[in-house]
Amino acid sequence: MLTHDELKAKALRNPHVQAEYNALEAEFTWFAALLQARNRAGLTQIEVAERMGTTPSAVARLEAGGGSQKHSPSIATLHKYAEAVGCTVEITLVPCTQPTPAAGSVAHRKPRVRSGSGRGEQTKETSSRSPAEHPGPNKGVQATGNSVRSAPAIARA
Repeated sequence: MLTHDELKAKALRNPHVQAEYNALEAEFTWFAALLQARNRAGLTQIEVAERMGTTPSAVARLEAGGGSQKHSPSIATLHKYAEAVGCTVEITLVPCTQPTPAAGSVAHRKPRVRSGSGRGEQTKETSSRSPAEHPGPNKGVQATGNSVRSAPAIARA
């Protein structure tokens, strides 16, 4: 019978398994950071849930991840978790070393054209302003270079 480490080493010899394993590295690093932050704060999942205004099972799902297909938390949820454990969220965009995506992928999509006359809607042409010029719901998020930093939490009365 193989030990866990032996089974892992054997599986990782397969290039397809190795590629999938490597693709999950950043995700598992993120979940480890969540656990470290909660442990540093000396809090239980129940205490974090109370501070976030959610349930302990929701905190457990957030910390466990379950793979990006099963659970993808919103930035707002990550901000709530970070605030509950005395942290802020920092999201950094790092240039890829892989080739650019193929045509039709997210990077090559044409901007959507919206029609309508509702407040805030554009009609028949896309804006020429950069995303940094657009006021939006993420008032506490600032773009600085290649990273997006969360503004400090505002004390609530």
